[in-house]
Amino acid sequence: MRFVLSPAALAGSCSRHPWRVVAAWAVVLLGALALVGGFLGDSLTTDADLTGNPESIRAERLLEERLRGETPIREVVIVRSDTLTVDNPEFAAFVARLGEDLRALGPEVLSGGTSYYVTGDESLVSADRHTTLVPLVMTGDYEEAAAAVGAVLDVTRAAGADPRFDVLQNGLASVGKDFERVSQNDLKTGEVYGLVAALVILVLVFGALVAALVPVLLALVAIAVALGAVALIGQATPLSFFVVNMSVGMGLALGIDYSLFIVSRFREERARGDEKLAAIRVVGATASRAVLFSGGTFVLALLGMLLVPTTVMRSLAAGAILVGIASVVVVLTLLPAVLALLGDRVNALRLPFVQRRLTGGAEGRFWAAIARAVMRRPVLSLLLSAGVLLAATVPAFQLQTGTAGVSTLPPDLPSRQAFDVLDHEFQAGRIAPVEVVVDGDAGSAEVEAAIERLETALAGEPSFGEAVVEANDGGDLTLVSIPLAGDPNADAAAEVVRALRDEAIPAAFEGVDAEVLVGGVTAKNSDFFDVTDRYRPIVFAFVLAFSFLLLTVAFRSIVVPAKAIALNLLSVGAAYGLLVLVFQKGYLTDLLGFQQVESVEAWLPLFLFSVLFGLSMDYHVFLLSRIRERYDETGDNAGAVAFGIGSTARLITGAALIMVAVFSGFALGELVIFQQMGFGLAVALFLDATVIRSVLVPASMRLLGRWNWYLPHWLRWLPRAGIEGSR
Repeated sequence: MRFVLSPAALAGSCSRHPWRVVAAWAVVLLGALALVGGFLGDSLTTDADLTGNPESIRAERLLEERLRGETPIREVVIVRSDTLTVDNPEFAAFVARLGEDLRALGPEVLSGGTSYYVTGDESLVSADRHTTLVPLVMTGDYEEAAAAVGAVLDVTRAAGADPRFDVLQNGLASVGKDFERVSQNDLKTGEVYGLVAALVILVLVFGALVAALVPVLLALVAIAVALGAVALIGQATPLSFFVVNMSVGMGLALGIDYSLFIVSRFREERARGDEKLAAIRVVGATASRAVLFSGGTFVLALLGMLLVPTTVMRSLAAGAILVGIASVVVVLTLLPAVLALLGDRVNALRLPFVQRRLTGGAEGRFWAAIARAVMRRPVLSLLLSAGVLLAATVPAFQLQTGTAGVSTLPPDLPSRQAFDVLDHEFQAGRIAPVEVVVDGDAGSAEVEAAIERLETALAGEPSFGEAVVEANDGGDLTLVSIPLAGDPNADAAAEVVRALRDEAIPAAFEGVDAEVLVGGVTAKNSDFFDVTDRYRPIVFAFVLAFSFLLLTVAFRSIVVPAKAIALNLLSVGAAYGLLVLVFQKGYLTDLLGFQQVESVEAWLPLFLFSVLFGLSMDYHVFLLSRIRERYDETGDNAGAVAFGIGSTARLITGAALIMVAVFSGFALGELVIFQQMGFGLAVALFLDATVIRSVLVPASMRLLGRWNWYLPHWLRWLPRAGIEGSR
């Protein structure tokens, strides 16, 4: 039985009718750009939610149904003066004018607000009486508040022009707006750096400017199409704004890499003397098939992330999957048409010195020589290289997962400055308090006594502020709002919530006929961490099983996929360990320009694992297919390994450098989220393309010999799926 993964007919058809294909793609591109311009902004959200039914969601639902309706989106305006106190009439007049300007925004923006001068609440005044808080409640849900908070910020910025006062603002909507703005700036930084670096590498690989530009342009087409799909899907279900960063980063890496493989093979076939259309058909039967297999592997690896019931994980997966599919479709259809139109003009604007040096096979001979040296001492090479990666993996056992809060924003942002004032002079957690929901008879003596016991237990704890108790009109639900000290998104806050759930509440409500749930932003974060921890082994098993199955079919061996998975696990483990050393422990953070934080983003280990398995399979597929092809021809295991490494050296080195450059560009951003993601991906791919490819692969294949291609008799029924085919 022979099963052929070949888009050769598609490549041939597209190359025979190139203008039709280009015209069709022009229509698709214009449609995608229209969707992006008209709908993408409305499709994105800075909110992160859990799609399952954890405790925090159940608590929120009870409050919405039986107490207050939609969860209030709180903002707080901070008014501070170095020379005046709140008791000064000028201070009072300034706050009164600010309140009038805010009320003038209307009920469609603000549904409530107060001040010290209205309530006399001393908790709204700092100890030195130079600062006061103006609490606000935004109208509508989070999406509506995020859209309207700009008007509030305009008022507070205008008030801050008075030299006597500093006016700052903090809250869920304003912090989300700052996160989105910094994310967009990081995206621009990553795009510029990644594109420039990728273009330079492509020029060095191809030695011609036109050949270097083609992969970049096709990658941009794939990104635009993927973002158009994101805009469309977002009309049905809002996606996290991080989906744009994922689509752009993955689109640059995948689109350029896939085009690199195909353009290189086309130039190789033309150099052999094949006529243009014949060369394109050969590319379709060889390199395009490998791209199809690699892209399919990447998409399957990312499908595992869709299993995790969180909007952030599913948004990240959706962005990567959509741009992966778009990249494959673009290079399988549009690229053959472009090559048919360009022909040998793809080699235009050559750089003679670079061209001579690269086409002379220096890189291939270099990597082949390394492979032969490794295979002369395979045991020593294997132990040393594996030992280094295992040593780098050791810190991963201290991996702490969390989420980036406002305290990780750049210190010059207004919302971060406002947080610092709140944290120093008040309680920053008052904007997003812990909400203890008691579902039971609010007027019963046992419920009232339990709430008193809880308040007494928390009264001496520095992590908590003064609790506020509120019952609904029906008398069957009680809300105990408890502000937290510090950043409500910090790891310490999540630990406080866990202790509240596991210790304080069970002790206070023991024997009470009521269900007690803990909600609020911090509780939701804690539930998110628990969900990612619970689903991590499920996603790992999903990705590993599919990777093993695909590689077994591809190479008709159970040893090759088992070895590939083991090597990938080494590079992933090393990436985890280096993330801990750099971001949690602080090693080299000043040199690299990164921010030391308490934890690694909770979604990142799952994301890195899935993405790295998908991306690293590109190298393994291209490398192992060449090795297997040579081994079948000669029967010489060591010679086949050296030939495979040498013959794929330029492409794999170039592809790896492009991916490392693209992800390094995103690591240059200000958000620690993207610093961690970019660094983790870049380090793992660098290790995979160097230590794994040049040392561990040849050493292990030399030691295993013929056993590399072992397939049990009971699996001989598996189809023969030629990955790179034949000319």
